[in-house]
Amino acid sequence: MGARRGVKFLLMGLSAVSVVAGLVAWQLGARGADPTLFPTPDAVWKATHEAVSDGSLWSNIAISVRRVLEGWLLGSAIAIPLGVLAGTSRIVRAILDPYIHFFRAVPALALVSLFLLWFGIGETSKVYLIAWACIFTVIVTTAEAASGVSRDKIDAARCFGASRSQTLWQVIVPATVPGIFTGMRLGLSTAYLVVVASEALAANSGIGWLVWNARTYFRTDQIFLGVFCFGVLGFVSDRVWRLLGRTVFSRFLRARGTY
Repeated sequence: MGARRGVKFLLMGLSAVSVVAGLVAWQLGARGADPTLFPTPDAVWKATHEAVSDGSLWSNIAISVRRVLEGWLLGSAIAIPLGVLAGTSRIVRAILDPYIHFFRAVPALALVSLFLLWFGIGETSKVYLIAWACIFTVIVTTAEAASGVSRDKIDAARCFGASRSQTLWQVIVPATVPGIFTGMRLGLSTAYLVVVASEALAANSGIGWLVWNARTYFRTDQIFLGVFCFGVLGFVSDRVWRLLGRTVFSRFLRARGTY
């Protein structure tokens, strides 16, 4: 136990050293560059302090995070039942497969203009675009997990007299949870990619808008600030979701005897 904890602290230390080394390299590399093209860490820090002081940074972060969460949860709520059905029914899979593999190859960014025409420039178009982008990632991983449930488990449930609905809810769905978790994790990263485009093209708030607006005034320091905000938000969101997977989902699966 002590050795494992020591290795963990060593890896954390290496990560910290790596970050510091990256900042030093950035500072040295930006010294001889045009500050309007490649600002120093000091310039980005000043831009951060400016945005924090006037309150714009926190409000833009809150707006972007809300859009991401709403679109991600909506897309997942649609994709999970469809994925379970596609993974357990060959008929449903045959019906959905052409649409899934066609639309998942179409970049969500190509649909920005259509969503603006259909749903307006308000919040609805942004949330729906994020949901659309997340649906196909979640539905594919969920369907693969559902179709990969051991046939022995299903046959055993049937031998004990379980009906089709009982087998679905008590055997297949719990066994599909790891696949759902993975799909939602991938969908979360997709949501952050799409929110940038939706905010840049049709918004007056959010981190994506901050980056796009800074381009107009050659505020490269604010562009770097927006990039770092998205990186930090994506990193934190991913770690929180992983923590939930290690605690809540793991306990659920152990309680159901599927983990």
